[in-house]
Amino acid sequence: MTRPRCRYKIAFCPKFLKFAPRGAGADSCCVIQVTPEEAEALRLKDIKGLEQTEAAKKMGVSQSTFQRVLASARKKVSEALIEGKIIEIVGQSNK
Repeated sequence: MTRPRCRYKIAFCPKFLKFAPRGAGADSCCVIQVTPEEAEALRLKDIKGLEQTEAAKKMGVSQSTFQRVLASARKKVSEALIEGKIIEIVGQSNK
């Protein structure tokens, strides 16, 4: 039996759910999907400038879980920027 997923605390709702480079088509192979948890990790660490331990507390997860979520988000956003892919925030937050 697998361990149940923890509920992340997400304190914002993005105004825009999709970002695309100019000239990008709607082809599904060119879409990078970012979860609300990943977007929140980016917001807390990179925009708010919080330390990982503080950001993890705000999200209600361990520091190591926060690090994994943040690393995943950064990889996805970097790939989208470098390869000209669409970024889409998908899924429901556990607010």
